[in-house]
Amino acid sequence: MKRLLTFLLPLVLVLAGTVPAAAQNTKAQQERKARLEREIAQINKQLKDNASKSSSALSSLTLIQKKISNRNELIAESDSQIRDLGRRISAKQKEIDGLQARFDTLSRAYSRLVKNAYKNRDSKVWYMYVLASEDVGQAFRRLGYLHGLSSQMNTQARRIREASDTLAAEQARLLALKAEAQEIRSARQKEVNALQKEESDSKKVVEKLKKEKTKYQKELDTKRRQVDALQKEIERIIRQATSGGSGQTGKKNRQPVDAKLDAEFSKNKGKLPWPADGPVVEHYGQHYHPVYKNVKLPFCSGMTLSLSPKTSIRSVFDGVVKQIVVMPGYNKCVLVQHGGYFSFYCKLGTVAVKAGDKIKTGDIIGTVEPLDGETQLHFQIWQGTTPQNPESWLLP
Repeated sequence: MKRLLTFLLPLVLVLAGTVPAAAQNTKAQQERKARLEREIAQINKQLKDNASKSSSALSSLTLIQKKISNRNELIAESDSQIRDLGRRISAKQKEIDGLQARFDTLSRAYSRLVKNAYKNRDSKVWYMYVLASEDVGQAFRRLGYLHGLSSQMNTQARRIREASDTLAAEQARLLALKAEAQEIRSARQKEVNALQKEESDSKKVVEKLKKEKTKYQKELDTKRRQVDALQKEIERIIRQATSGGSGQTGKKNRQPVDAKLDAEFSKNKGKLPWPADGPVVEHYGQHYHPVYKNVKLPFCSGMTLSLSPKTSIRSVFDGVVKQIVVMPGYNKCVLVQHGGYFSFYCKLGTVAVKAGDKIKTGDIIGTVEPLDGETQLHFQIWQGTTPQNPESWLLP
């Protein structure tokens, strides 16, 4: 009995510790895969819209490359899951082998115990054992021993049955792990096949861009002028909001910076909610053209999300709507002040706020609509007149 408990207790403790950890890891992997799959579905829809409404091959290439990146992440997640399942299968097999060996040993020992009891089953032997006691006290102790021996045999038999059930359950879990691993391998192969097609699509778009360099150089020049105009407008509005600017308009809009709100916004770096749920197709910073490697793209002072039409855009923090402007290439734009910080939401089709409104985290600012065949949100965060990388401020 003691040997059986000594063996089973550590096993139970190990299983109790590993199962929750494995469950948490699996849940995190499933959430990452679900997010990547949602983004791929969104990009596919955007590419379909582009094909019918937009002539921008660069935009299509950007979306395809983002989809390829997501697909590679999905494959990497599958590889990670397969490796993790392989380790778990190996560990489970070792547990089962150890449990089987101990179970067999205990079963053999119990079999011998039962066999010996059967050989001495003559009740006369037991009666003589009790009657041969030196006194009444010893007789009662021997009688108690015989009852206890019977009870112990029954209890041990029940424990062995429980160990057998545990062994069967672990074997079932092992089979489930193997089936899950096979399912993931099949899904991974589908991802690889899809990746190969997407890489082929990317090459076709690259060839198109190479053949029509002059046309896309003009598009790039237009984009650069639009970016420059947007940045100048943002800087103008921010200077006006923080220092009063010049003229009557500046004096009217000048207000002291809300120090408390400023500090709260600063403390929430890396914790802000996303303005919408969609894949990032343009990141902060300086980038080069994906085809013309020596051509710099306009510096990106924020990030761009690919979204579905009519997606609601929400405020990332409490603040005050400072201004709403319409800019070429960016449609309607809303600037929200958070103390000395500012968040900027562009490419909106509709706006649900007006200048002077006080808004809370998560309040709807507006919705996005297709612009030149693309449905996107361009989002920026500024500290004073210095643009920030939005992704370092948002929840990972």
